[in-house]
Amino acid sequence: MALFKLTSRADILLREIARSNTNARQVRRAQALLWLHENHTASAVAQRLGMSWRTIQRWKRRYQERAQDPVLARIQEGQHTGRLPHQLKLARKEIERVWRRDPRRYGFRARNWTVPILRCLIHRRTTTWVSRSTVRRALRSLRYRYKRPRLTLARRSPTWRQEKGGLNTVSKVENARFVFSLTRPFSMKFRRCEPCGRLSVNKLRFPSSANIVTSAF
Repeated sequence: MALFKLTSRADILLREIARSNTNARQVRRAQALLWLHENHTASAVAQRLGMSWRTIQRWKRRYQERAQDPVLARIQEGQHTGRLPHQLKLARKEIERVWRRDPRRYGFRARNWTVPILRCLIHRRTTTWVSRSTVRRALRSLRYRYKRPRLTLARRSPTWRQEKGGLNTVSKVENARFVFSLTRPFSMKFRRCEPCGRLSVNKLRFPSSANIVTSAF
């Protein structure tokens, strides 16, 4: 004898819900009721859905108790009241008090308010820790927008070699002339910079007996 019996119309509607409904919880309940209708035990259905057999029995009992309702209403969940948003109201109240003021006034080493700073300030003033998501929801409800500062790369200074204590080879090559007094030949290789087209000395080899004198134009 079957453990659970569905009418033909309920069977058709539940199969349609399990096949095309977008609500995952309603789909699981419809599948569970269909498998119970096919003489599967509550333990086997629970194992297939990854939940306890007590949950399957509760779904079955609620479906049977709502016999006067439509099929879709019989597998829907009840209204979830949830926890009252006390922390959200607390976060909104404290943010409204300090948002227009400088964070440094409250001992923070920052010029702008951030979510961690606001969270720390709320705990300091109310001795209650609120989560970061609660602070973000409070900011959105107050129609405030927050975003990270944009980081821009600084351009390299033309005199960065001198600032680092080195030799600006490009300026030396362009603004100076070389007078060599050599007893042996030497080799010099230049390299052209592709973005700007300027020449720079890539490799310069002098013999040990060369006397080099540079003078600016």
